[in-house]
Amino acid sequence: MLRLRQIALITHDLGPVEARFRSIFGLEICHRDPGVEKFGLNNFLMPLGNSFIEVVAPFKNMTAGGRYLEKRGHSTGYMVIMQTDDIVDARMRMKKLDIRLVLNGGNDTRTTDGIQLHPKDLPGAIAELRWNTGDRDPDGPWSPAGKNWLPHRNTSVASAVRAVEINSMNHEALASQWSAALARPVTTSNESVSSIDLDDAIIRFKPLTGDRSEGLNEIDIQVTNFSHVIAAAENAKCLLSSSAVQICGVQFNLLEEKK
Repeated sequence: MLRLRQIALITHDLGPVEARFRSIFGLEICHRDPGVEKFGLNNFLMPLGNSFIEVVAPFKNMTAGGRYLEKRGHSTGYMVIMQTDDIVDARMRMKKLDIRLVLNGGNDTRTTDGIQLHPKDLPGAIAELRWNTGDRDPDGPWSPAGKNWLPHRNTSVASAVRAVEINSMNHEALASQWSAALARPVTTSNESVSSIDLDDAIIRFKPLTGDRSEGLNEIDIQVTNFSHVIAAAENAKCLLSSSAVQICGVQFNLLEEKK
């Protein structure tokens, strides 16, 4: 089992980003994790279906997050966090692939255990694989989101994350690297798109275009109230097109739910 459970974005100021997620997608905060303060970050998490949007902001100088934000030059996508039912196998696989770990384990591996992969060994976005108790339940517990996330879920506007897109100068080679790390095959639909299917979503790899730099630049989400999203995004000056909005430097592609 390998699910896309959490996507992290990074910005300088959490307040405006929180306001836009609330007004445009109807999302609510379920948790602010004091544990990320040791990395010089503040954060919040919002349920989107049974996945989570996390936004982090550095509050100290010379942090890894701050350096990443400076490198990208603007608010942007940051991490792709996946839920696995076999963290032991994942850990062994990274060792065989010589992928270093910047995070290995946790305080209580009886309930959750994770590895975070070094971005120099697996570029594009910071990848994390995490096991959590209750992993067979799509709505099950998820340690980073606190102990009581379900009451904060609102699917009246947006209901699910369907894909993330990572852009790279050599997207095919990058897709191959991620394929090896995740033990999932690459599908190539044409010369400009490579993808890896997870159990509930897709990781898409495409070439760099325009003024984009390498990284996580797009997220596809299922929308249940399309007209609300368009009107709210237009009001917030976040509307990119009739099917895309921009929040925290990331393009959110809107997939209208079929009735």
